[in-house]
Amino acid sequence: MDLEARAHSEHAHELRLWLRLLTCSQLIEKRVRAGLREQFDTTLPRFDLMAQLERHPEGLKMKELSHRLMVTGGNVTGITDQLVNEGLVERLDVDGDRRAFRVALTEHGRTTFTEMARQHESWIVDAFEGLSPRDLESLHKLLGKVKAHQLDINQRIEE
Repeated sequence: MDLEARAHSEHAHELRLWLRLLTCSQLIEKRVRAGLREQFDTTLPRFDLMAQLERHPEGLKMKELSHRLMVTGGNVTGITDQLVNEGLVERLDVDGDRRAFRVALTEHGRTTFTEMARQHESWIVDAFEGLSPRDLESLHKLLGKVKAHQLDINQRIEE
């Protein structure tokens, strides 16, 4: 039973919509995780780390990676160690700081990530295949309104 199926009729539309969003997100993520595992023998956290490095060819310090991935430094270290052992990423010295290093994709890592990203995109497109272009545009616009409103709320809370 998924989150949405647990909702009772007395729930407000907003709560039912929230549960539907969560359920859709979980179902799509489940498909992506399974695909990464089956086709590339990798995990979503490893894919996410490589995605960050793909956006920063010069590499990122471990602290930056940890911040961007919103995980602990220990998690990033463990994933990075695995990817280094597989030749997908490398540690590079940081000029002027002997204690720090950057992590960057190797050429093999970049090629592998490109293949994974192409497949990842295909899984996401498949997830929305049942929607018309008009539906996609409407959904995008409506979710954009929700996002903007929530950003306003979050900003007011932080002030």
